[in-house]
Amino acid sequence: MTTIIRAAGAHDLLAIVPVLAGFVPERSIVCVAFRGTRSAGVLRHDLPRRARDRAALVTAIVGTLCRMPGVDAVVPIAYTDATFAGSRGLPERGVLSLLVRRAEQAGFAVRDALCRAADAWGSLLDPATPTTGHPLCMIDESPAAGRVPDHGRPLAAAAAAGRLPERDEAAAAVIAAELAAFADLSRSAVQLDRLGADADPVTLVEALLRPGADRQPPVRVAWFLHLADRPAIRDAMMLQLAFGQVVGEAAHDDAVETASRAARRGETVDDLVRRELVEGQEDAVSELLGRLLLGQSSLRPEHGRVERGLDLARWAAAHAPVELRAAPLCIAAWLAWALGRGSAAGALVDQAVAVAPGHSMAALLSAFIGSGALPEWAFAEQPDAGRDDRSERDVSDR
Repeated sequence: MTTIIRAAGAHDLLAIVPVLAGFVPERSIVCVAFRGTRSAGVLRHDLPRRARDRAALVTAIVGTLCRMPGVDAVVPIAYTDATFAGSRGLPERGVLSLLVRRAEQAGFAVRDALCRAADAWGSLLDPATPTTGHPLCMIDESPAAGRVPDHGRPLAAAAAAGRLPERDEAAAAVIAAELAAFADLSRSAVQLDRLGADADPVTLVEALLRPGADRQPPVRVAWFLHLADRPAIRDAMMLQLAFGQVVGEAAHDDAVETASRAARRGETVDDLVRRELVEGQEDAVSELLGRLLLGQSSLRPEHGRVERGLDLARWAAAHAPVELRAAPLCIAAWLAWALGRGSAAGALVDQAVAVAPGHSMAALLSAFIGSGALPEWAFAEQPDAGRDDRSERDVSDR
């Protein structure tokens, strides 16, 4: 049942994985899933720190593989800062062995089981792997990665999306001044005139997605932060960042109606939405949008938009006043989750909870993402045409 990829092929696969995944794995278990001879996706979990956590992790990985349509084979790879020298052989042998056994029991062909350590690499399934491992230069010098389209995006560590960019204090001060002007009734009309068409939230989101976040006019970023602090508009912008302008227009219309209903009942928007979900009172549009927010749809977000939106939300959070930081952190967390980057999403939510312990969206996302929930579109088979080979499913073991 197990097909071994010998060293001549395995080091090429190790060279390709970061390009396929779109990130450089660190302290991770990465599984390259195959549908026949073609890669069907990349799953990433945090490497367990304790032996007793291995079984739960392996169960989660195999369960995820079982939900991926047509997947029949896998290559698990351990990325670790441990060494062959310090481990007296292949590091992370225990978790790899358990994963191989469970995957085969579930009916998957395990084509290899690899470890890239700090000082060497090797295969669990190849008896020819030296105790000291193969040299890392075999991976670094492999021409294989150059044959995979990189979509022009630089690679970063898997956890990088869970960290905020460095704060530019001068830019943050300008944004704070713009926000203060929005809060002043006598000056807000001037601010809206300066924004022009971008005063409309749908137009604003599309404008924010075009140039880099750090090149946006400060007044535009300030308006984004001002609107993101309104729950209904925040959620609508979040959906638009992921699914496009048409969904954004529907979400913003629904947001206005939802805010009106909440005001009439004397409820917050978040309380109204929770109550209507429990009582089954949502209309068809609200129900559809709610399902998208919960990932209960096979409609896949536009990968490039989500990446740009994630960069925008992280940059905005880094430069927002502390009292407005939770909302862009929540947007960034949801977008990371939509891409399947569970560990990054969890890190962003943790930051939102830290800066605003009573923030309702942060608390909801913390519970939701922490439960291990995954969007259904992560398991929907992509059409061949225009397929983005960086089909990433990064699932934390939080």
